[in-house]
Amino acid sequence: MLEFLQSMELYDFAKGPMVWVAFLVFIGGTAFRLYTLLSRIKKAKVIFAYVSLKYSLRSILHWIIPFASTNMRDHPWVTIVTFIFHTCLIVTPVFLLAHIMLWQEAWNISWLALSETTADIMTAAVILCSAFFAIRRLTAPEVRFVTFASDYVLLATAASPFITGFLAFHQLFFDYKVIVTLHILFGEVILMAIPFTRLVHMLFFWLTRAHTGSEFGAVRHSRDY
Repeated sequence: MLEFLQSMELYDFAKGPMVWVAFLVFIGGTAFRLYTLLSRIKKAKVIFAYVSLKYSLRSILHWIIPFASTNMRDHPWVTIVTFIFHTCLIVTPVFLLAHIMLWQEAWNISWLALSETTADIMTAAVILCSAFFAIRRLTAPEVRFVTFASDYVLLATAASPFITGFLAFHQLFFDYKVIVTLHILFGEVILMAIPFTRLVHMLFFWLTRAHTGSEFGAVRHSRDY
């Protein structure tokens, strides 16, 4: 197994064809999920009838601003960790210098990058936040009740590119080529998993908040935050 992970063939495959497969699965899966969701919404005619731009934006804004909702204020530590986790999870891979260099080599495009120290801190933050969420799922009764084994697998999958990336950058413990290959593969796995797992909430969040905000605001004349 170690020899297989160290092989140049696997590394080249992960860095080449598998990248295209991952993006095609992600784009195709996302388009499919959005199409099926919008088709169901269209059949349920009552949903479009009360969707309001005003109340949709009001709901979205209150749920993307830290402590703007009652639930966030009731759980301050969870709110802080959640916002740190999601911010670092998205910003770090996009603005990591090594990733930008790959885009520049492939497409001749680049943008501002994070400093190595900042990227290190944000990577560590994702790993620590993942540990926090895992412990919370084990210890908080209201969360443990709705937690399945797949949730731990998904959390580990989300953290894996950051763990392997950190180890590869600092060349800690294991063979460098093995860790880099695993880093690439884990990144591709999480990209392909987005449309087909609970990670799809990053796509559906906006639609869910628009629906909920419109229902509470336009129909119930109350707040959903």
